[in-house]
Amino acid sequence: MTAKTAHGEHVTSPYVIVRMHTDQGLIGLGEATISGLWSGETQAASVAAIRHYIEPVVLGKDPRDITAIRRAMDFVIKLNPFTKAAVEMAAWDIAGKAVGLPVYQLLGGKVRDLIRIKLVVWARDIAGSQRMAEQHLALGVTCVKVKVGLDPVSDVARVRAVREVCGPDIPVTIDANCGWTIQQAKHCLRQLSNVNLLLAEQPIPPGDHVAMAEIRRDTLTPIMADESVFTLQDAWQLTLHRAADILSIYPGKHGGISATADIVAIARAAGLRCTIGSNLELGIGTAAMLHVAAAFPEVDTDAFPADTIGPFYHEADLITEPLDLGPPTAKVPDGPGLGVELDEAQLERWRVK
Repeated sequence: MTAKTAHGEHVTSPYVIVRMHTDQGLIGLGEATISGLWSGETQAASVAAIRHYIEPVVLGKDPRDITAIRRAMDFVIKLNPFTKAAVEMAAWDIAGKAVGLPVYQLLGGKVRDLIRIKLVVWARDIAGSQRMAEQHLALGVTCVKVKVGLDPVSDVARVRAVREVCGPDIPVTIDANCGWTIQQAKHCLRQLSNVNLLLAEQPIPPGDHVAMAEIRRDTLTPIMADESVFTLQDAWQLTLHRAADILSIYPGKHGGISATADIVAIARAAGLRCTIGSNLELGIGTAAMLHVAAAFPEVDTDAFPADTIGPFYHEADLITEPLDLGPPTAKVPDGPGLGVELDEAQLERWRVK
């Protein structure tokens, strides 16, 4: 089943897998979830960026010197967050394997053992949306996200239909994926004021923090920023303008695990909470997200369930042992590093020839 959002139909998912080797025989794994629409990155461009820009400045460095690797990548090539995240992710994987500890331990230790997740109802007709919500509830999920942002009339009807299926006790969130105008966002949130939404995610396009703050003041529904918060500077501007109640974060979008931790610190200073978003990662990327979710109190997945759900929507996850993703809760891997290993057979099957 394809994913339909305000960004369009998501039919296939391109990825780049990174293997980082040390002279002591350790191998670190990283994953770039590629989307030209999302971050401007493509598979070919990601591979070229690694081969021609990043590899020459990273080669020979101690992979445990993650700050030095980040600085080297940022100096030699701008942007490319998912590509840089894949390289940095592999360095964290090696750092953990080198001392026999999971990444969450390197980040300060676990503050939670279980990460509450939500499943997504894509932007389909009323009957299809209700069936999907019923399927999610049958799996045991305790929170449902509904995609909106295509058309205000059908958006409101879809959310109301899903709330009918979920009943009063299952939290429901909505995600417009930048699809509404300011006026549409205000109108729809007013129309849905009696639906008891847990949050509204990215109601308008990114870039106008003043407009996001205006929408936040106009509604009692908490506003979550996703496409609006890629960089540390984005997080600073959002918090400065009080434009969001929650920040949607994850390593790929921010350029790595360390950069994600930087944004968590901004949220902490502003008194905000975060949760884990998604670009429909496979196994390696999802493992990195789980380590972040486990390590920071501000990543409040109990109150705002995470989107660590990419493997549910793909035919392969490219790891030897599937992650325990629930629902209703996912578990962070406890093995050294990211706690996952690459499945070479799957990789060969799905490799772009």
